[in-house]
Amino acid sequence: MLTSRRAGYLRTASYAAIFTGVGTSVYWLYTRRDSSVSPGGPSFDIRIRQRTPDGHTKMTTKSIPRLPSNAIESQLTANAKSESVSRPYGVTWRHATASLNSNDPIEDANAQLILRKDRKNKGDKTRDLGTAGDLLFFAIMDGHAGPHTSRLLAKALIPAVALELSTLDKASTELEGIGPLERSHDSYLSTAWSYFQALVPFSRRFSSHIPSEDPKYVQLAIQTAFANLDSEIINAPTRILEMLQSKSDMKPWDHPMAAASMLPALSGSCALLAVLDTERRDLHVAVAGDSRAVAGYWEEDSNGQGKWRVEVLTEDQTGRNIKEYHRMVAEHPPDEAPYVIQRGRVLGGLEPTRAFGDANYKWPKELQERLVASLLVPGSAYRKTPANLKTPPYVTSQPVITRRTLDFLPSPNRRSNSKSTLRFLVLATDGLWDELSSAEVVSLVGGHLEGRRGNISKAELAETITVPKSNEGVGIEGKDAASKANQGSTDGEWAFVDENIGTHLIRNAFGGADKEKLSQLLSIPPPYSRRYRDDVTVTVVWWEPNAREEQDQIVAKL
Repeated sequence: MLTSRRAGYLRTASYAAIFTGVGTSVYWLYTRRDSSVSPGGPSFDIRIRQRTPDGHTKMTTKSIPRLPSNAIESQLTANAKSESVSRPYGVTWRHATASLNSNDPIEDANAQLILRKDRKNKGDKTRDLGTAGDLLFFAIMDGHAGPHTSRLLAKALIPAVALELSTLDKASTELEGIGPLERSHDSYLSTAWSYFQALVPFSRRFSSHIPSEDPKYVQLAIQTAFANLDSEIINAPTRILEMLQSKSDMKPWDHPMAAASMLPALSGSCALLAVLDTERRDLHVAVAGDSRAVAGYWEEDSNGQGKWRVEVLTEDQTGRNIKEYHRMVAEHPPDEAPYVIQRGRVLGGLEPTRAFGDANYKWPKELQERLVASLLVPGSAYRKTPANLKTPPYVTSQPVITRRTLDFLPSPNRRSNSKSTLRFLVLATDGLWDELSSAEVVSLVGGHLEGRRGNISKAELAETITVPKSNEGVGIEGKDAASKANQGSTDGEWAFVDENIGTHLIRNAFGGADKEKLSQLLSIPPPYSRRYRDDVTVTVVWWEPNAREEQDQIVAKL
């Protein structure tokens, strides 16, 4: 039976339809000016091959009015936000997030939280032993087949990981929120604490004597939180059905919890999480899916000048990643090897090999049929069981975690003479990486932080980057090579016009200083836009020195 805590938690899922997208249409784009279609302004046409009611296809032309410049700007800035918080160890943390939808509604999501760790005397909890540093969390989620899983993760993933990390030193550490980044989380943090403590017994797996400074335990805690949260998402419909089968007075699909449990399970989402531990000067980046994290390092030369160096912290987890291909083939019987990965996709359908939800790649076929028949209203659209599904699960939420040192933070015990300093971190869904290379992103962020403004030639900005030797530091890109054809070109100009760095990256992903291209791409409405661009969400985190007396006050407690 679903407990009241579970019920409250899963009600965060919406009751909208599972699918948004372009269906069976294929689009071609070309431009023209036609005042008869868009009076007083330009327009352009897209060619559509569309299936007719009798099952045939035909070609049609759809005229798209070009949006005015103020509407384009509104799209770019509507979901942009930036915040900062100053800390007593001499650092001001800043972050900027922006998103642009192609699906309607957007299937991406994001979340941020900063927690302060305060040491307490184990024998006297009222005695404060001083600040033990901060835990900073930044997450982005890339949903597919609907927004339901990503929206749930935006509410639950960071609290789940934070609570699991707190068990590493539970006896002597308390976590408290620091404004203003966590203010939107106040209402659910205490609920999440109770929810996960009651629901997830894995919190007791770590005893208080485990040395929390050991990075392997931190990474194990993150992996455990990912796995258990996905388990809750996938198993909730089964528990709901067991509960409802005892109620003979109603059809199971009429109960509000039927859809609320099924939708996050049937849709799916990649997740990318960065955890910065200032006490131990550690950065942990966990990825499940094909979102990507890159770091920008400033490399100073002997003359006091320097260039930016890009380090890709994650690998795109798709069937085109040879490591993921071999892992998946090894996890299933030899006779399944020809079709576990087809055309770079799981069973020929799903592109990411790791994700939350996606129950139709994790449930046995018989269970899928029973849950769909019982918990979805008859006639509802849903993703069918993949062909050749024999030995699920084929998709996992287990993240791959990368650790780096926050070498810019002060440390009384560690001194560094390195001229290479980590300066910023970029997290983005694959919609950004479809358009920009990792090196281009680092150069654009670096240029923004340097104060560049106006139009800058791509060739000029490319000179600010240290090109990695061979494949060192470039990561694995798990996309079709055709989608990368325009990346790295030094023709044209970048635009430095936005205050928000996230918006700055999105603008340059879809045209930059080429206002004609930008206007065209952003004028195409859903669902047609999905043929030309994906949802994009990007978070940029950076830090600046501050006066130590500047401190933010506690405004919430976990």
